[in-house]
Amino acid sequence: MYVNIAPTKANLIKSKSMLSFSRNGFDLLDKKRNVLIREMMGLVSYAEAVQEKIDTYFKEAYDALQFSNITMGLNTVEEIAITIPKDEDYQVLLRSVMGVEIPQVKYTKEELKPAYGFFRTNATFDVSVKRFNEVKYLIYDLAEIETSIYKLAMEIKKTQKRANALEKIQIPKYKGLVKYITESLEEKEREDFFRLKKVKSKTKGKG
Repeated sequence: MYVNIAPTKANLIKSKSMLSFSRNGFDLLDKKRNVLIREMMGLVSYAEAVQEKIDTYFKEAYDALQFSNITMGLNTVEEIAITIPKDEDYQVLLRSVMGVEIPQVKYTKEELKPAYGFFRTNATFDVSVKRFNEVKYLIYDLAEIETSIYKLAMEIKKTQKRANALEKIQIPKYKGLVKYITESLEEKEREDFFRLKKVKSKTKGKG
């Protein structure tokens, strides 16, 4: 298995160094993986809560909108809806978690200022508009969370692969190499010792 590697002290030092390096690398990757998993699991729980709130608000918004369509008329609702300005006042920044850049959606949550006259609308329409506005901010949050979860999951997978390579391949390889060279050097030392003993014995015999 190690026929191409000479069992010398220099190679023993090198092999021990590589074994130590591989072990340290595995420990660092293992810590990184654990931190990333904790971060991701926290985000998964948060995502579930946000998604649940979105579902609730969407239902309330659509129920109110449906009633508005009946009481105000579909054409009137569509005309007013077109006049409501689109709000895209947000920024996507990045933060680093163990070297993984995950997004942060920055926005200022403001009270909704109706862009339509109240004489053509009713209370259910206002409820619908308010709920859809709240859903918008929740979607910002969910987009940030889901993208972060995806990026963290990909990094966890990559980190796991590297850790496995060190644990299953590199560390056993260098452990075996250290053992092989150590045993070879010990065997050589024993042979040298017995050879020296024989030489001394012969020398004494001649004397």
